Amino acid sequence: MEPISQLEGSFVDVDGRYVIVVGRFNHHVVDSLVEGAVDILVRHGVDAENIDIVHVPGAWELPLAVKQVLKVARPEAVIALGAVIRGGTPHFEYVAGGCNAALGNLQLEFETPIANGVLTVNSIEQAIERSGTKAGNKGAEAAMAAMEMVSLMRQLGGGAEEEA
Repeated sequence: MEPISQLEGSFVDVDGRYVIVVGRFNHHVVDSLVEGAVDILVRHGVDAENIDIVHVPGAWELPLAVKQVLKVARPEAVIALGAVIRGGTPHFEYVAGGCNAALGNLQLEFETPIANGVLTVNSIEQAIERSGTKAGNKGAEAAMAAMEMVSLMRQLGGGAEEEA
């Protein structure tokens, strides 16, 4: 029996251009996500000069900005960060669902990794827990996913670097 071929991304040689697109709404939580993402990228060898941060009003506006970044900047990966906190109306479902679906579609359309670090939580306490306290930092986790996918896409012969 032939051995099964396996590929997976790593965190070595992941330098390149990364763009973090950030929804400012709930900035008291989101600012910590950005700090976590930048810290992880730099710790893994991404030159700070190759990290751009784009601010938009909130999670709803993330997909449009991400699309423009993909068209114009052609980064190795985009990291989308924001926080949607459930309230007493259905607004949460529309914003969170629309944002997540659009980001997924853009990733496929542009064949470029988009790490989704948009928190969708029931309370401010949950948001705080996921932005650097007891549940870790989801911004840092999104940056890790972005780097791993950049590495994997390079192995598979795809990504922004190959098309330039």
